[in-house]
Amino acid sequence: MRDDGSAPDEPATETTESAGTAETAGTAETAEFAFELDGTSECIARARHLAAGFLARMQADHGLRVSRRATDLTQLVVSELVTNSLKYAPGPVLVDLRIADGTVEVAVWDSGAVLPQARAADTGRVGQHGLEIVLAVAQRFEVRHENVGKSVTVSIALHDDR
Repeated sequence: MRDDGSAPDEPATETTESAGTAETAGTAETAEFAFELDGTSECIARARHLAAGFLARMQADHGLRVSRRATDLTQLVVSELVTNSLKYAPGPVLVDLRIADGTVEVAVWDSGAVLPQARAADTGRVGQHGLEIVLAVAQRFEVRHENVGKSVTVSIALHDDR
């Protein structure tokens, strides 16, 4: 597998399997990587892999400083947002990763019209904590109605100077 998740005999800008197509554009400061997921459960792992590969490419090819924590949190956020899209909206899921102002922005679009809302903390509740987790690790969180569906955008610091 290449860093972008494609097999060696596939073009680097396309992915098959569950992910559909993917495109990368820009420089390290403004790079963007977008891909479409077909809605199967296997695409969650694929999305995590593609997100980690994008950050690894930015680090290797452009010298962008990306902490291990940023990569882990990006994979976590991608996993939670894609899982929610698959669970609550029919059809494909679009993921857009963008480097901006020392952060990686994770934007996930789906066809669902209902905006996600974090539930009140409940230690007895099993499951349905994904949005709470995303809100806890995000520098910025935004949900928008689109012409069709909605998009959820989360910003994560690329490095922490603790």
